[in-house]
Amino acid sequence: MTSSPAQANRRPSPSVFFGLVGVIVLLVAGTMLSRPDLIAVALPLALWLATALTARRGDAPVVEIERMPDAHDGPVPDGLLRDDIVVRSDAEMVELSVNHAERHRRRVFVSGHARLRAVARPLHSGPLRTVEAAARALDVDAGALGVPQREVVMDRAVAPVARRLPRMPLAPRLTGLHGAHEGIRPGHGGDFRDIHPFAPGDELRRVDWKATARAARRPGELLIRRTNTLSDASAVIMMDTADDLGTIVATWGAPDLERSGVTSLDQARSAARSIAEATVAQGDRIAFHTLAQGGRSVRSGGGSRHLARVVAEIASSGRAGDDSRFRRTPPVPHGSIIYVLSTFFDGAAAEIAVRWRAGGHRVVAVDTLPPLDRHRLSEERGLALEVLLAERQDMLHGLRESGVDIIHWAQDPDAELTALRRAGAHGVIGVGR
Repeated sequence: MTSSPAQANRRPSPSVFFGLVGVIVLLVAGTMLSRPDLIAVALPLALWLATALTARRGDAPVVEIERMPDAHDGPVPDGLLRDDIVVRSDAEMVELSVNHAERHRRRVFVSGHARLRAVARPLHSGPLRTVEAAARALDVDAGALGVPQREVVMDRAVAPVARRLPRMPLAPRLTGLHGAHEGIRPGHGGDFRDIHPFAPGDELRRVDWKATARAARRPGELLIRRTNTLSDASAVIMMDTADDLGTIVATWGAPDLERSGVTSLDQARSAARSIAEATVAQGDRIAFHTLAQGGRSVRSGGGSRHLARVVAEIASSGRAGDDSRFRRTPPVPHGSIIYVLSTFFDGAAAEIAVRWRAGGHRVVAVDTLPPLDRHRLSEERGLALEVLLAERQDMLHGLRESGVDIIHWAQDPDAELTALRRAGAHGVIGVGR
């Protein structure tokens, strides 16, 4: 005898076994004790067993997760993420197991056609699995259990919070012939440069007739008014994703993101998005790379659409999980200012920053370590932390001596960025490509 596919995906539940034992006990006891009432009690249970073993089962449940459109770009204004879990099946009931925001697992029983809404409040930015759902069918008053279906997941990229920054510092050498910054080569759009004799290739509309009438030395000579070109700047964001250290030092080394507080990657993603938005807002080009092998990368570009791609990659960047000291060195456009976002607890990111500084780039090291809460630390762990922080300060001091600028994101980056812009404003050179 062959079974149908629906029956092949079902098995009797433990309640069928206990019901069968109950029927046998009641029938034997009623017969031996001459108790017809016990036999009468066993009859409904026997009918249920017969139905459970012979009834047609419903189809296996189909579970889908629909992302609500109001959460398209990360958290909605109330800070919540919403997903709808849609269940479709011909079974009487469906047992649904839901892992909610990687923190809570719940088991619910719904009808064959149901829609549930899962609401999560993200504690951190970055990649997040908001819903993980699995289901199995229940038929004949839970007398037949279906095979658990494969889990369906919904992965989100929670956008970080952006901070409004002042105008960003510039690289020592500007590139291009179009942009928002004053260059030193002749071109269009900048301030007055000089009066120059007309030459082949010059436009007639740039002829200065007053200067020609006043200063022309021979008949037919024309003088034109020349201006400086407007050049654009290029910025590159390098994010080190090797560490994700929380405010609560006692949680370091444990994957406990509920009690960790703000983490270093939260700070890094916020800094990366803020720098990218401020750079694009002033008309410059931005590129984004992570320093991990096979990490995310966005080539240099400008405009709102390019900024949206950069923000999406920043929000999708999680911990690399690589404990080695190796970091990849992404390509950097000529004449760029490079922001290296790291906690600088190991020397890999610092070595790369020094190497770029030696190559002529302007490098800004952005310290993303959050303020530390040292409560609940043992004496040994407190001493180890002090040693680790002392080594980190030595590393930051070495970066300063190498010419790398340093800003601390957890403190007051606005004032530090303004100081960096003023310090570098006198040394900016505009060149054309």
